[in-house]
Amino acid sequence: MPATFSTRTFTRPGPVRTAGGFAIAAIVLFGLAPAVLSDFRLGLLGKFLCFAIVAVGIGLAWGRGGMLTLGQGVFFGLGAYIMAMHLKISDAQLRGDTVPDFMQIAGIRELPAYWTPFASPAVTLLAILIVPALLAALLGFGVFARRVKGAYFAILSQALAAAFAILLIGQQSTGGSNGLNRFRTFFGYDLSDPVNKRMLFFIVAAILLLVVAATRQLMQSRYGELLVAVRDQEERVRFLGYDPALIKVAAYTVAAFFAGIAGAMFVPIVGIISPADVGIVPSIAFLIGVAIGGRTTLLGPVLGAVGVAWAQTTLSENFPSAWIYAQGLLFIVVVGFFPAGLAGVITLLRRRRRTTPTEPTPPTEPEPADLPEMEPVR
Repeated sequence: MPATFSTRTFTRPGPVRTAGGFAIAAIVLFGLAPAVLSDFRLGLLGKFLCFAIVAVGIGLAWGRGGMLTLGQGVFFGLGAYIMAMHLKISDAQLRGDTVPDFMQIAGIRELPAYWTPFASPAVTLLAILIVPALLAALLGFGVFARRVKGAYFAILSQALAAAFAILLIGQQSTGGSNGLNRFRTFFGYDLSDPVNKRMLFFIVAAILLLVVAATRQLMQSRYGELLVAVRDQEERVRFLGYDPALIKVAAYTVAAFFAGIAGAMFVPIVGIISPADVGIVPSIAFLIGVAIGGRTTLLGPVLGAVGVAWAQTTLSENFPSAWIYAQGLLFIVVVGFFPAGLAGVITLLRRRRRTTPTEPTPPTEPEPADLPEMEPVR
């Protein structure tokens, strides 16, 4: 007899498992991490969570949409510099000055015109939410409407990140190559207070959970199915009457929206933002974390971004010159041999275990039926 295989279908996690996963994540982030980590390590974890927020957007655009986004540092930097300008203006107002301290050193006596709107907290928050997403929507529509994709789109986005970093370096009004640093307050809260630092960690942890939940809804919606269809068969989707450019623009805009929020939270947690944090190298670092974790999964980019950032911080302390080679080797191994990332390897092993053929049971001889007694023939 042929071996029988398990006929169980692989479905998405149900609402109970999903709620349980979010509950475990909330317990770890809001209960376990603050209890076991020092204030310094908790701040590092908050920094890593900012990278994870960017990674979730990259996983949506690259893993589901097939768009190799090598310029997420631009949108990360926009959100970060908008927040940094507001914090520097607030610190200057507390001291009774008209311009921030670094402008006084550079000989700038009047606040530049494009700095003025960010004196308002409401305008600052709106700009963080709107400016990166709006720029991504305009850029994406101009690129995808002309059917630019693949390596051409990746090179274009990387060139945008390089141009943005060079522009920042040449501007004295944004701190030049040193960037903006030494922030004292965050919307009226003293950043030197450990309680307020923990508050920042809780804020970025809550944002990460909301971002993951929103991305999950997008992936499981009809739009998520269209995004995967565009990635695999763009011409067929166009033949069915959909515009692939609009579908790509939406995913690219959402990824930029997430990156802008992450950049804005990065500034008060880390205390500095410079062109070195928004150029080509950090954009590629975002991508490495997503690739290692698993770009086609929901939690793979989060775990990959946090794991790579943690490894970079830990190993660079002990082996400062060898970490960059280890990072490159890890990226090559994962892309070359595990294209689905570590999460894909775990999923593959689980599926193989579930589909392992069961041992065939030997056929049993049927027992003879009880026949009625017959009278002898006379």
